[in-house]
Amino acid sequence: MPEGPELHLASHFVNEACGGLVFGGCVEKSPVSRNPEVPFESSAYRISASARGKELRLTLSPLPGARPPREPLALVFRFGMSGSFQLAPSDALPPHAHLRFYTAPPGPRLALCFVDIRRFGHWDLGGEWQPGRGPCVLLEYEQFRENVLRNLANKAFDRPICEALLDQRFFNGIGNYLRAEILYRLRIPPFEKARTVLEALQQRRPSPELTLSQKIRAKLQNPDLLELCHSVPKEVVQLGGKGYGPESGEEDFAAFQAWLRCYGMPGMSSLQDRHGRTIWFQGDPGPLAPKGGKSRKKKSKGAQQGPEDRTADPPPPSKAPSRTRRARRGLPEQTKAQQPKATSLQQDPEAPPVSEKGKRKGRPATSGRRRRQKTKADTPSLEPERTSAS
Repeated sequence: MPEGPELHLASHFVNEACGGLVFGGCVEKSPVSRNPEVPFESSAYRISASARGKELRLTLSPLPGARPPREPLALVFRFGMSGSFQLAPSDALPPHAHLRFYTAPPGPRLALCFVDIRRFGHWDLGGEWQPGRGPCVLLEYEQFRENVLRNLANKAFDRPICEALLDQRFFNGIGNYLRAEILYRLRIPPFEKARTVLEALQQRRPSPELTLSQKIRAKLQNPDLLELCHSVPKEVVQLGGKGYGPESGEEDFAAFQAWLRCYGMPGMSSLQDRHGRTIWFQGDPGPLAPKGGKSRKKKSKGAQQGPEDRTADPPPPSKAPSRTRRARRGLPEQTKAQQPKATSLQQDPEAPPVSEKGKRKGRPATSGRRRRQKTKADTPSLEPERTSAS
């Protein structure tokens, strides 16, 4: 499931792939998507992208002399469980391409597509970042750190540190695999109280006698949790790939597979937090571990599974049939009141909530370049956001 690094890699891909292209015409939405129509038409415009935390902003900018005259339009995307961008020939669109931007003639007609097989992704018109999200852990480190330490009295920090790390009000960009890797490097039990872990950082000040190079060396050698919330996602961005590299198959994830130390790895234990999200760890889970929770240890079974086999808790089975099935059965369509509600930023609601009665094994999401293998391994999700709240 896409986390902060994946959104940043997607923005880099859009800027590199579309930098020399001119787009034209209307923006086309698939009929099955419940996201809003994009009322934009221009004879010639360019597309650029930027990312912040778990959101990506796409800007459509008409060229001088384009018809009809109009202002630029921006959209903000949240990728849900399987969102990605692909550039493809217009006569060979990838499956599940729910929003399409076509290039203008002359030359072969291409389409920049937002591909989302599970349809938990969302886009909003206007270009505003979602209110309530904290500073980006990748691009706004100083503001991010200050925002966390200034708000430690918030009740969010009464929760286990593994749950607090998914709260997008404070850790915008952190998801399931990142929280496991960060806590593992510091040997912090995932169910230790968040405030207990973070309060010590308020007193951490480098000695004024140290030179700048000594301060940098000390930070690199002994990073604290908030520093790792910045540097660990940065490592993933520097790896590249993740569906946006020169390779388009399983090889694209090889570097990421080799990089993982904890998440879904053999020998690691796992528990579910109170939102049903699987947290991977080693050793003692901590004093706030769920009562009665049974820790499972990942066993090595020969060849290791790919990272995408370890990335997403499958969504619970829908309790209501889909629109297509409802129509076939002669049932009335769901009203808005009957449709599932998005969860809050506190739960990082990019993923569907977990059913109280348990989960069933789901098919790994595959979207365009992001090919995934099928295994029997438990597949923890990368982030728990859903529709209106990445």
